[in-house]
Amino acid sequence: MVLDTNFNKGSEMKILRKDSDYAIRTLLTIAINKDKKFMSSSEISKTENIPLPYLRRLITKLISAGYLEAKEGVGGGVRLARKPSEINTMQIMELFQGNLEISECLFRKKFCTNRATCPMRKRILKIEEKLVKEFESITLKNLISDINKK
Repeated sequence: MVLDTNFNKGSEMKILRKDSDYAIRTLLTIAINKDKKFMSSSEISKTENIPLPYLRRLITKLISAGYLEAKEGVGGGVRLARKPSEINTMQIMELFQGNLEISECLFRKKFCTNRATCPMRKRILKIEEKLVKEFESITLKNLISDINKK
């Protein structure tokens, strides 16, 4: 008997998805450059190596959610609409990827019939709660402080 070790190869679990990662990096770049009134999306794109069309879509969502404010014209761009201490990574992750779930407990788009009694699910929920609390504790202010310690 041969065990197939390539099962679902390439489909690794991702807690922090690309949209969330790019959005957090965008907010952090803006926060670090607070001496500038507004930063252009092209400047952020170059600094963080995020494709400009992709970045613009993220920025639009961040503006709609109240994390950024925008100004058009010369000297325009975006800036934080909140203090760095008021923005945590969990908020951004929820905005771009919904609730943090390690296991969806779904099979063919239907809830697993063992979901309510599954001992593994109960453990997973505890892990999810700990992860959420940890991500909630990470603010832009913390990240700026970490950068400044280098």
